[in-house]
Amino acid sequence: MTFCFTGIRSFPKLWKNNPYLGLGPGHSYNPLFLKDCYGIRNQQKLFSLQTASPQNTKAINLLSVKARYRRKGSSEISSEFPHLFAAGAAKKRSQMNPQSKDHALPPVSNIIQLPTKPLNSEQWDKLKEDFKGKANFENWIISQMAQHNSSVDVAKSLLAWVATKNNGIVSYNLLVKYLYLCVFHKQTSEVFDVYEIMKARYKSLESGANTLLIRGLIHSDRWREALVLLEDIKKVMTPSKKNYNDCIQGALLHQDVNIAWNLYEELLSHDLVPMMETLKAFFDLGKDIKDDQYSNKLLDILLYLRNNQLYPGESFAHSIKTWFESVPGEQWKGQFTTIQKSGQCLGCGKTIESIHLSPEEYDFLKRKILRDVIDGGDQYRKTTPQELKRFQNFVKYCPPFDIVIDGLNVAKMFPKARESQVLLSVVSQLAKQNLRVLVLGRKHMLNSRAKWKKDEMEEVQKLASCFFADNISEDDPFLLYATLHSGHHCKFITKDLLRDHKACLADAKTQRLFFKWQQGHQLAITNRFPGSKITFQHSLSYDTVVQTTGDSWHIPYDEDLVERYSYEVPTKWLCLHRRT
Repeated sequence: MTFCFTGIRSFPKLWKNNPYLGLGPGHSYNPLFLKDCYGIRNQQKLFSLQTASPQNTKAINLLSVKARYRRKGSSEISSEFPHLFAAGAAKKRSQMNPQSKDHALPPVSNIIQLPTKPLNSEQWDKLKEDFKGKANFENWIISQMAQHNSSVDVAKSLLAWVATKNNGIVSYNLLVKYLYLCVFHKQTSEVFDVYEIMKARYKSLESGANTLLIRGLIHSDRWREALVLLEDIKKVMTPSKKNYNDCIQGALLHQDVNIAWNLYEELLSHDLVPMMETLKAFFDLGKDIKDDQYSNKLLDILLYLRNNQLYPGESFAHSIKTWFESVPGEQWKGQFTTIQKSGQCLGCGKTIESIHLSPEEYDFLKRKILRDVIDGGDQYRKTTPQELKRFQNFVKYCPPFDIVIDGLNVAKMFPKARESQVLLSVVSQLAKQNLRVLVLGRKHMLNSRAKWKKDEMEEVQKLASCFFADNISEDDPFLLYATLHSGHHCKFITKDLLRDHKACLADAKTQRLFFKWQQGHQLAITNRFPGSKITFQHSLSYDTVVQTTGDSWHIPYDEDLVERYSYEVPTKWLCLHRRT
């Protein structure tokens, strides 16, 4: 919906007592800084392959002994490689890959220099004359000010100049962007002034203005008016999680916990995911509230994080620790720690939940994958029903596999090496451990040429079962089918993170099960040197979710300086246990 407003004709409070067209004196600001810096704090792991395979347990376990390589005169190279799903791993891989380069966009040249102090009418006239852009000068300059978080005084002088040039009329667009700067710089009195003008001029506001006003009001004694604005938003749409977050923050700030919890329940009823700062605010206030009902609701928040595989940030984790340790009579002790590759907490010694699915979960996921990805995932699959049937028959009459390899994907992992040579190296190393290996490839890999030597591919076929699909086919559905069909013990090797196939699954529960299964079954190849063995980085043995045993809690959290992608999991944990 487009709103068209002519503007505002009077500004009795907005620009008073100022030598610059009636502007007030300059303010001292306390800007709201947005945390936007990320770095990499490395804690890399080389996991051994531990599996309870009924098929070939002894052979697979040999990989834990063989899958290490040392440079001559140096320590293990595994420390250079974060785990495939560890927070910051994708960032680290992009930095280590010489082919991955950041192609930054060239900086946009400024048409004019933004003023750093309020201007008078003549100065604004001159700046407009110097403006060479095609856009409307007033809209362009206020947008630039909002983008660069300019001083409220400078923006105020712009609006005052516009008002004098247009018989007191200032457009809605200019006023809203000015409001944004007032909110950003926490100039509450200015927010009040704009709010009064908007209420007088317009019967209703669009959601953007309401959102700004809500955020600007919650820290003041007029915070309840933010709840009225929230109701106005509800009349036309579902409020955003930011709207709810701000109103909850306002209620907690003024210690109206009943309103805060009611808004939280309402947010969840809309299937909105609460912001972490919202949840943190509940814990921050909780340390001063000695109430069992409030405490139980905080524990419910932790279970919500578990059930939705969500992770608190570092500051939130500190708030959780502080609250637990403040509970009277409970004797909780918290510490920040890591988990060993065996799944044992280095803080308290307890074993973290296994990454492996229960038999019921495994059967459920297998059915979902077959239905949604293999049979129904046409948007992600380039093959024919006939070829899929041929593959299913092939797998049906083969013994269960221990390792399934995406052959083309693995062969291209080391660009400077011949592709058939890389594939043969991987297959040979696995075959020496008496592992039953399936290589999935495409028919063009059998055509002898520079990258695909015929004798090397013949050797691959001697050491492993092979299935070569049509050249237009996609390997991933075959990879998933063969791995799941072979049983819980079977692992797979590919550098593809299978995000498209996860997205193809219909509901959040199945997607979480898929990611859990993937973490426990996907192996990574970390490096290869000429004449050396392949270094494997094996799958996780423990699940990275919030968990409790009643007298202990283990909460994975995001470090402030680590950039974690959605398909990665944290490596740092908050360990909480009752002291005896």
